[in-house]
Amino acid sequence: MKLNTIAQRLKLSESTVSRALNDYQDISADTKALVRKAANELGYVPNPHARRLASGKADNIAYVMPRSDGQVNASFLVELMTGMAEALNAKGWDLSVLVPNSAEEEIDIFQKISRTRHVSGLIISRTLTRDVRFKILHELKIPFVSHGRSMDSGAAAWIDVDNVTAFYDMTAHFIALGHRRIAHIGGEESYNFSAQRARGWRDALVQAGIMVDPDFHQKAELSYAGGALAMQSLLMLAEPPTAVCCISDHVAIGAMRALRDCGLVPGREVSVIGYDGLEIGNWLEPPLSTMKQPLQSAGQQLVEIVINMVEHGDSPKDHQKLYRATLVRRGTDNPPVPGWPKRLSGYRQDKNTTFVGEEK
Repeated sequence: MKLNTIAQRLKLSESTVSRALNDYQDISADTKALVRKAANELGYVPNPHARRLASGKADNIAYVMPRSDGQVNASFLVELMTGMAEALNAKGWDLSVLVPNSAEEEIDIFQKISRTRHVSGLIISRTLTRDVRFKILHELKIPFVSHGRSMDSGAAAWIDVDNVTAFYDMTAHFIALGHRRIAHIGGEESYNFSAQRARGWRDALVQAGIMVDPDFHQKAELSYAGGALAMQSLLMLAEPPTAVCCISDHVAIGAMRALRDCGLVPGREVSVIGYDGLEIGNWLEPPLSTMKQPLQSAGQQLVEIVINMVEHGDSPKDHQKLYRATLVRRGTDNPPVPGWPKRLSGYRQDKNTTFVGEEK
């Protein structure tokens, strides 16, 4: 099936048919609807290579994979990128994945894209509190959208979850359950989301008149092992926490492992809430309570935003969206157990005890 078949049927020029199918602004909505209806009836499938040659556009969005530094987990990326792929497939566009090994290599990639234009736009994530990428991409005139904000993202397109409110709500939930010794396992605060989540935890404690114990703020690698090591440190305190707010589900799963290795039941002696709402949390015993953020729909929206900027010249400032995470109660958030933490005191003093990541 060729364009001229549709053109002859509708008595339109091939150019008009082509522009209607490619959603050009100089074609009326009625003509676009008429052309698309005829294309569907005739079973027309556009040739993406021919379309790209004709338009001079790459029709290719690239996702810049965060650098492999222990701060990334596969489940998170799979859900986010699934949403991207679904949205791009619906548009007939391609998804490329760029994997820089350093900040310098990432900038080199941006400069190459600026010269070759082999991708139409970019999606970046894991934003830093001060993130030079926003300034560089703006100067290179590369359309882009970020998953997450930065102190430098005021003029950029982005979607994000209100991390401060999410961890305020998480901590306030623990307080409402009766907890007062509430810890936080976070990450390096050079990451903007990490700093925001730690702030939400602190704000909720201060608002409730609870002292912020610096020993209760553990910085960890955002991984299973990082969560386990941080929880081990908390359990070694003279008075361990009764509840822990975790920066991610993967960190929370590691923390749960450390609790089980101490003969404790997550959600009984120590309550735990993760963040992300990953499906893997449903398959744990007990299932992990979590703050859920919309990962697949976020991936879809990121694609839609950058395509609108590429095809229609939308202003980045018109695409800034902040969402609220929602608490999903499963099985690890419960009121504190009377008598805890005394029951662990003898265990902590046993020199023969092996914690996760240690050798006897």
